[in-house]
Amino acid sequence: MAYYRQLGSIPPKRHTQHRTPEGGLYYEELMGEEGFSSDSSLLYHRGIPSAVVNAVPWELPDQSLVPNHPLLPRHLKLHELFAGQEWKSADVVGSRRLVLGNGDVRISYVAAGAPSELYRNGLGDECVYVESGSGTVETVFGSLEVGRGDYVIIPRATTHRWVPTGDEPLRAYCIEANSHITPVKRFLSKYGQLLEHAPYCERDLRGPVGPLLVDDAGDVDVLVKHRGPNGIAGTRYTVPHHPFDVVGWDGCLYPYAFNISDYEPITGRIHQPPPAHQVFEGNGFVICNFVPRKVDYHPLSIPVPYYHSNVDSDEVMFYCGGDYAARKGSGIAQGSISLHPGGHTHGPQPGAYERSIGAEFFDELAVMVDTFRPLELGEGGRASEDGNYAWTWAGRGPGR
Repeated sequence: MAYYRQLGSIPPKRHTQHRTPEGGLYYEELMGEEGFSSDSSLLYHRGIPSAVVNAVPWELPDQSLVPNHPLLPRHLKLHELFAGQEWKSADVVGSRRLVLGNGDVRISYVAAGAPSELYRNGLGDECVYVESGSGTVETVFGSLEVGRGDYVIIPRATTHRWVPTGDEPLRAYCIEANSHITPVKRFLSKYGQLLEHAPYCERDLRGPVGPLLVDDAGDVDVLVKHRGPNGIAGTRYTVPHHPFDVVGWDGCLYPYAFNISDYEPITGRIHQPPPAHQVFEGNGFVICNFVPRKVDYHPLSIPVPYYHSNVDSDEVMFYCGGDYAARKGSGIAQGSISLHPGGHTHGPQPGAYERSIGAEFFDELAVMVDTFRPLELGEGGRASEDGNYAWTWAGRGPGR
């Protein structure tokens, strides 16, 4: 995010001495992307940031994927993955259940009530959508207070932890990239400013507050997700001092939050295609959101989506609020995912096309991920499928 921020104590000139009150040196760390050629920040630590005293394997939650074969549209009921009270001991990092994934992106879901361990993702950026609940995301850059409707963008290799607050589970829809996740390029100037036609601007972005300093001289563990022999692996580092020892930082790379209610929808006389609702992008995928909005105002318009074949994409819709008009009669509810794979025509449920005529407003809330490589089903996706969705357009299934 090419938007400069400064927090805490930093020296007047980068790569120069920054002294502690006792006369010692703070340790400068450059955290940057694309080999010194893209966005970066400089952080000033009280301890040496590369120090480790032990490293052992971290056994990740089940990361297995199976193909969507036979090719079918699918309905996944994510709330069933945490239907009881197990959320009270679950955490946002270690308890995620993999729902869908491919070589570019992994989508997981969790309902959590316990603090996570310290964690950093060395594979790519994370975009975590908070479906409900509240919490604090503590990071080396400072802390973010987050709640319902927040997108939380966490850059690759940012050490952080999630601390739920309140009496209800923090429900998190976790989009993990094997790349960086950025605002949409067509919304940005050549220097990185969000342009006038963008549906949000820098004023809508919340950066970390702090610095967040932990006075703890003892050893502490940090979980690291990283590249491995099978594409993904985990390591548990033990470090000799707490990573939250940054007295100040500045730059254009940092975690931030953006609430979906601040997204200004783009509407038109006739139905707008999904790219009009885009909010972020990564290599091999895009993220869109469908928010409450006025709908098509041509006198002959049909406000729900037309039937379409995204021949290059798999479409994943996460329904997180409101009343999604195009899916009535299919069993879709809050906490549902619909997966519409490339090669399969999809669109509104029977009757929705006709019912939408004359509608002036849609009260719906959904987060969509479109991928350009086929998605496979993770353990959480296989465990939460309802099994009947593919037949809802025809009204009957095999052998009927």
